[in-house]
Amino acid sequence: MATKLYVGNLSFNLTDADLKQAFEQYGEVVSASIVNDRETNRSKGFGFVEMTDAAAAQEAIEKMNGTEFFGRRVVVNEARAREGFSGPRRDSRGGSTGGSGFGGSSRGGSRGGFGGSSRGGYDGGSRGGFGGGY
Repeated sequence: MATKLYVGNLSFNLTDADLKQAFEQYGEVVSASIVNDRETNRSKGFGFVEMTDAAAAQEAIEKMNGTEFFGRRVVVNEARAREGFSGPRRDSRGGSTGGSGFGGSSRGGSRGGFGGSSRGGYDGGSRGGFGGGY
């Protein structure tokens, strides 16, 4: 089973290929990727390297952690699962956190939709929408 490593404090000019090449000297690298900001597509300064062999991954941690790499002192350790993370927060309308939908009131919750009522009506009733309840 592959071992995934977290690599932090990376130079913002580093590429996935640079990261992969640095870790290949310790063993076979399955993947190497730098995490980018979704909005700007700029590096967030950290990434992940997945290695096939656990012993090689441990050696990479011991040899790379705290060393200077592309002008920055990098942090390398075994990756851990994000606490409290259960995946992307998306609802069926493609938004990121639910909410009232298009024209609904904030009380409409995930039932907002285009009119704000649970009936999906144009007048919206007491939950908002185009005809009332604001």
